[in-house]
Parts: sequence; structure tokens; C-alpha cells
Amino acid sequence: MKLANPLFHPLAILASMITLFVGVRLLRVSEVIAIPMAGAVALAGASLQRSRQPVTWDLEDPKLERQLREAGGQAQQLAQKAEDLKTEATSTLTEVSQIDLLVAVQRACERIQQLPEQVDRMARSLHGTDSLLSVVDLQAQLAQSQARLRESSGVTQQQLLRMTESLERNIQLAQQGEDARRAQVASLSTQILDAAGLLQELQNKLRTSKLTEVNDLQEMQQLSEELQAFQANVDLLVMSQQESV
Repeated sequence: MKLANPLFHPLAILASMITLFVGVRLLRVSEVIAIPMAGAVALAGASLQRSRQPVTWDLEDPKLERQLREAGGQAQQLAQKAEDLKTEATSTLTEVSQIDLLVAVQRACERIQQLPEQVDRMARSLHGTDSLLSVVDLQAQLAQSQARLRESSGVTQQQLLRMTESLERNIQLAQQGEDARRAQVASLSTQILDAAGLLQELQNKLRTSKLTEVNDLQEMQQLSEELQAFQANVDLLVMSQQESV
């Protein structure tokens, strides 16, 4: 837990004053002991309050900050579900014929668990009122997305198509001199929600499929690979944004 300045946390100051009063007036403790004790209470209380406050990035844009907090919350929930699925898969896929699938599921879950950190990285790259996305940077990001789109298929292709359309809208906003950061964060949120749907589908198949059937194993393997592809798309969003600032 990081230390915080008690002056910014009135409740911590109040607790410190009460501690000092009780120690000196009621318990007759020496001021030499009571004052450091009260200071310790103030510091601990402030640090505890700070740890319970939602993460902020000082983006000078309340709506953008709110979007990122929501995306971060979604990412945290999804990361926990991924951990649960990883544990469930480890205890369920125990046959030799299921090892490849188990490894694929574990990798997909581990990739999904990186989402909270990626949301934070994007938020920090968006910090500052001057971090408007440039047309050149967005066009480079669009080119990468289009290149991957040509090589993809199925659900991954659909997801990349949505990302490409989002980037095209962001370019229009940037060309108009508007802040495209909100659209960028909205695109990230869409990625997270899509990944959540795939993760749920994978968990459902793990619980209901005949794990001895080759077709069922192949379907789950494909879902695991698609989850990893979704995470790769998030990498593209975050890395491109970091390169632009």
C-alpha cells in the first residue's frame, strides 16, 4: 500500500486528532508517545483511503476518465473470469489427448489477464490535454489493422472489421480537429466485451461438450485461438497509441 499525504484526507486527520485526544487526556499517555502515534494513525488512514479510491489518470476530461474506469472495471472482471476458467480447465482437461487444448486454454486465459494492465497503459499514454491523436498516427494504425484483416477469417475477421471502421471514424474526428481519444477508448471497451463473450462461450463448451470427441476439442481449440487473436488486437490498439505520444 502506497503512502499518502494525510492533508488530502480529512477522515485520516480526524482519526489522528481523536487518537491524540484519547491518548493524552484520557489515557494520560506522554505527548512524546502520543504525538508520533497520532501521526502514524493519520498516515495509515490516509494511505488506506487512497487505496480504496478509484484509479485516476488526470486526463482533464471527466468523460474520458469515466470511460477508462469503466473499461478498467470490465477488464478486471474479465481477468478474474479468465483465472477461474484456467483453474477449471486444469482440473477438467486431464487426458493425454486433451493436453494441447489445455495449453491453448491456459495461454488464452493468461493473455486475457493482461487486459487490466493494458487499459492502464493506454490511459497513461492518453495523459495530458495535448495528446490528441494525429491523423498520421491513426492512419498507420489503420494500415496495420487492414493488413491483419486480409489475413484473418471468422470471428477474428469480424472483430478486426469493427476495429477498422472505428479507426476510420477516429481519423475523421482527428481531421476535423476533434479529440478522438474517446472513440479510441470506446474501441478498447468493445474489444473487451467481445473477448468476454468468447470467454463465456469457451467456458460453456468446456462444461457441456463431450471432451472425448475430436470435433468438440477442435471447436474449443479454435475458440482459444480466437481469444488470443482478440488480445493481439488489443495489443495493436495500445501499442499504436503509445507510439503516437
